[in-house]
Amino acid sequence: MILLRDTAVIFGRYLRATLRSKTNLLFGMLQPLLFLALFGPLLTRLDLGVDGSSWQSLVPGVLVQLALLGGSFVGLGLLMDRNLGVIDRMRVTPVHPLALLLGRTLRDVVQLLAQSVLLVLLGLVLGLRAPLAGVVIGLVFVGVLAGALSALSYGLAMNVATPPEFAAIANTTGMPLMLLSGLLLPMTLAPGWLDVASRVVPMRYTVDAVREAFLGHYGGATLVLGAAVTLVLALVCLFGGARLFNR
Repeated sequence: MILLRDTAVIFGRYLRATLRSKTNLLFGMLQPLLFLALFGPLLTRLDLGVDGSSWQSLVPGVLVQLALLGGSFVGLGLLMDRNLGVIDRMRVTPVHPLALLLGRTLRDVVQLLAQSVLLVLLGLVLGLRAPLAGVVIGLVFVGVLAGALSALSYGLAMNVATPPEFAAIANTTGMPLMLLSGLLLPMTLAPGWLDVASRVVPMRYTVDAVREAFLGHYGGATLVLGAAVTLVLALVCLFGGARLFNR
């Protein structure tokens, strides 16, 4: 109960700070919307080798991309707070140590889900056709993945010295994950060796599962496998992030 109470307090504090930052809200929402609006039309006449329209392939990929990139870089804010001594001052208060991580992570999940809803709405305007249940399932995947990566990002931020070091690690790991996950184009279009290499990337199974959900396929092996892999990844990231954060 103490952990839940303290997590709620930290979550409220950072959510209010996020809502007060109008510039951050505007550009945080605008970037993924512009990406979908300007890149999506390029795929409308291409055969992507998957069921449904190109929007049913692209929108789920962009949602997972939002969780991947948005969750991976949140640690930069924590790193600046740590270097300013904010984290040290908060740690000497009676607040539960784990709540400092979970409260921030929960704020990130809420923010990324809000951006995801706007992406889906724009996708519907552009031509996306997906059942409501499939969209909800996809948003659950996005929320779980975003929370896991945010926790890991915060753990990393507590163990590097400067923002450039953090950015170098996040960019170096994030780029191959994004390319091998099939976020923008399905890996069915890839040559055999690249398709095999992509199967070791957990986010590929998340992307495939969200695409299946958007097609209305809820009981297939792809969705079940994606849910299992995403859940295991989330548990590993949360555990690893908590260990790194408390080190």
